[in-house]
Amino acid sequence: MAADRRGAGLVIIRVLLGAFFIAQSILKVRWLLAGTMLGGQLAAWLQDAAPGSISALYLQRVAIPGTAIFARLVPIGEFVCGVALLFGFSTSLFAFIAFFMVLNYQIASGAIFHPLFIADRAALPVLAATLGLAWGGVRLPWSLRG
Repeated sequence: MAADRRGAGLVIIRVLLGAFFIAQSILKVRWLLAGTMLGGQLAAWLQDAAPGSISALYLQRVAIPGTAIFARLVPIGEFVCGVALLFGFSTSLFAFIAFFMVLNYQIASGAIFHPLFIADRAALPVLAATLGLAWGGVRLPWSLRG
C-alpha cells in the first residue's frame, strides 16, 4: 500500500497551523478581560488608514463598533480553530473560519492593500494554507472527523 503523500503533507500543514492559531490565541488572552487593548490597535490602524479606503470604512463601520465582541471572539475563535486543526476535526470548516479571521485582520490593518503584502512572512502563507485546507482538507489521514 502506497503512502498518501498529499494527505500527509496537508496533515503537516493542518497540525502546524493548529499550533500557530493556539499560540496566537494565547497571546490574546488578555483581550478577554480588557477589550480596550484591541480598541487601541484598531484606533491606531484607523489613524493610519487613508480616508475613504476599504480599511477605514471597515474599521469605522464594523471593527471599531464591534470591539467589545471581537475582543472576545478573536482569541476564542483562534483557540477553537487551532484545536480543531490540530486534531483534524471538521478541518475544512475550521480552516475556512481561520482564513476569514486572518483576512479580516489583514483588511483592518490595511496590510493586504500594501505592495509589500506579498513579502510578509506570515500573512500570505497563512492565508494560502488556511484556504488550501478549507478547499482540500476533507478526509485527511489522522483526523478525528473530516
